Amino acid sequence: MGKIYVVGIGPGCSRMMTEQAKELLRGCDVIVGYRTYVDLVREEFSGKVFYESAMRQETERCLKCIEFASEGKTVALICSGDAGIYGMASPLLEMADREGFSDVEIIPGITAASSGAALLGAPIGHDVCLISLSDLLTDWALIEKRLLCAAEGDFCIVLYNPASKNRKDHLSKACKILLTRLPPDTPCGYVRKIGREGTQKKTCTLEELRTVEADMFTTVFIGSSRTKIAGDWLITPRGFRL
Repeated sequence: MGKIYVVGIGPGCSRMMTEQAKELLRGCDVIVGYRTYVDLVREEFSGKVFYESAMRQETERCLKCIEFASEGKTVALICSGDAGIYGMASPLLEMADREGFSDVEIIPGITAASSGAALLGAPIGHDVCLISLSDLLTDWALIEKRLLCAAEGDFCIVLYNPASKNRKDHLSKACKILLTRLPPDTPCGYVRKIGREGTQKKTCTLEELRTVEADMFTTVFIGSSRTKIAGDWLITPRGFRL
């Protein structure tokens, strides 16, 4: 029997991939992943066998990993950011448990919350909630509840998957919900294409955020009551006396 590694490759550029992830990709027999992520590593690991599939074919990819590993191959299932944060660790482990395959290891990576925060300064310097606005797997009613609870708890909030071709208004809808609990001048920021060519970042208020045109490559940061904008930085204090 082979082994499966679920590997977080970070934002997408080689310099932001951990050495552990690179070592495993160099040593594996097969790299499996969503085709956009496979394209990010294809050149650097060109000697590997690649298996790629489209969005919403996650189950197929997991089964293929188990199939390859059952043939004695070492398999790397890659995903952007961290393997366990909106990544493939969860479905792969569920599938492996169902199929009776146990030799799986999860390799962490730099997630959009931390890499995007670094570009903006320190927007998640204190307690934070990560919330995906994609309703493909989660009912919008539950997403709305989570947004309201995070706002009422005075958390910093990071929004993943804020918009797509079929969900163009989800960020605007989320802002409208948050504005029922948060002031319009709440400091916010967003980063697009983290770690890739054409990276963009900007600070704004929650009211201004309502009209931002986001996409699946955008990560959004919404401050708590203590967050402030200082020049180009978004800062949430830890509470030290300075």
